[in-house]
Amino acid sequence: MAKFQHKSFIARNPSVLYFLSALALFTILVALMSEATGTGLISTSLVKTLGKTLCLCLVAIAMDVVWGYCGILSLGHFAFFGIGGYAIGMWLMYARTEIIVVQSLSGQIIPPTAQEMSDAIGNQIFGVVGSSEFPLLWSFADNLYIQLALAVFIPGLLALVFGWLAFRSRVTGVYLSILTQAMTLALSLYLFQNDSGLRGNNGLSGLQNIPGLENHGQDVISIVFFAASAFALGLGYLLFVWITDSKLGNIIQAIRDDESRVRFLGYHVESYKLFVFTITAIIAGVAGALYYPQAGIINPAEIAPIASIYLAVWVAIGGRGRLYGAVIGAAVVSLLASWFTGGGAPSINLGFYTIQWVDWWLVLLGLSFVLVTLFAPNGIGGLFDRLVRKS
Repeated sequence: MAKFQHKSFIARNPSVLYFLSALALFTILVALMSEATGTGLISTSLVKTLGKTLCLCLVAIAMDVVWGYCGILSLGHFAFFGIGGYAIGMWLMYARTEIIVVQSLSGQIIPPTAQEMSDAIGNQIFGVVGSSEFPLLWSFADNLYIQLALAVFIPGLLALVFGWLAFRSRVTGVYLSILTQAMTLALSLYLFQNDSGLRGNNGLSGLQNIPGLENHGQDVISIVFFAASAFALGLGYLLFVWITDSKLGNIIQAIRDDESRVRFLGYHVESYKLFVFTITAIIAGVAGALYYPQAGIINPAEIAPIASIYLAVWVAIGGRGRLYGAVIGAAVVSLLASWFTGGGAPSINLGFYTIQWVDWWLVLLGLSFVLVTLFAPNGIGGLFDRLVRKS
């Protein structure tokens, strides 16, 4: 026992070294083969896809901590992901539109007033929903640092308030899952309205055009965001391994296994659950803030409950309770989804019927989830563990 207590963090968690080494090697290889900094073997669109995949891996490990380690099946964590995207998207859209408006009005003999500039920017952004006035939500949209802070603060605050109300009422199990799904549905329905202040169904677009980097092409921008996504994933993995390896990690896993017994031992269960729920929501917001500038657009459909259900499926397929399993599940499923729905998978002609994978991908995903649940309940990560033990 004494020997175990004196083991280093890496010795207790060898997967950290393996994961960070693999992530660093992957990042270097992509950079060397990209159009911006390498041989051009990997297209800019593929670099963006890989960068977005890393962001999905980050939100997947956050989901794994809250579900696989703490036992809270949250069907609303993709809402926090979307909120982070909206926060940074507001600045991107405002700053980009301001540049366009300034350029268009620069030729006037009489310089426009500040109010005229604001009206012109507002008309460009909100004209699509029949308005030209900036809603209160956009009060700080012109300040990058405040919007970055909001990408972290808003998901954390929403999770804190929601979690406090739910956990203090001791809502657990399927009822808690339904509540998180209801929260997500309410938020997405609100955002679909044109008077929500976020352009309704149109969402925020043109986010791939980064203000201040106009002289750089999308090839350079894509590799910068890819590297930032890899860095964030590495830090997120370290953070969550540190949490799950600590005494806190032991307590939250005990809560997952037998909440009543942990409460009987004198621990304030609600505080631990609230901490995990809030910190994972913050990381989900960070992942969203990195994802949507690479995606280029965000709309309320991204926050719909089905997105959070997909997130749970990724974690289940990868193997919940294993952080690297969540990464594997998110990476494999999201890349396969891009391949099948993007026309990469060839159609299969059966003579009487032609299988179009764009239409059948969700069926294949659902079937995979059922098969994993029945025959490999520990997911891909569990199969990997079994192979390691045999070797």
